[in-house]
Amino acid sequence: MNENKLQVAGYVKLAKLWERSKDAAIEAHYRFYGELFEDSEDFELVDVYIDITGQKTIPKRMEMVRLLRDCMAGKIDVIATQTRAYLAANPAEFCYLVKFLFDLETTIDIITEDEQYKIDTLVDEDGQREALYAMADQFVSMTQIKYADWLERLLHSIEKLGLMDQEGDDYGKRE
Repeated sequence: MNENKLQVAGYVKLAKLWERSKDAAIEAHYRFYGELFEDSEDFELVDVYIDITGQKTIPKRMEMVRLLRDCMAGKIDVIATQTRAYLAANPAEFCYLVKFLFDLETTIDIITEDEQYKIDTLVDEDGQREALYAMADQFVSMTQIKYADWLERLLHSIEKLGLMDQEGDDYGKRE
């Protein structure tokens, strides 16, 4: 691990129908992110987290849970994804995710490639990071009980994933 480079994680959420082509989809996305960052002077690709599931909520998407656990552990500096829609299925959960990530002790940035709704909190043109956080914080303040429930489910999923790791389950680990 190069300490001068930011540790980046690719994230993809594919619909359940991709299950039939799972191996090809995983290979394609690993190749995409590998090529995207292979010659970068600024980024080192840590892993690619790929959910192929019909689950829409973050606490039920095991690769997203693993990604957030790795963010909490300080292993990730930047989440790169092709579109904001991969991160969250609806605006409420997107706000919950932004609030969660931006409240962590370590700074986590988000970069998307979506032309229409591009997010790049690393470059942070026009204070995008602060604007996203303000939006998320305001939304969470209006839905505190729902956010607390979401956060509890997320932390439970992270804890459950840790127990699976301790039991020798290699779910989500790639060589």
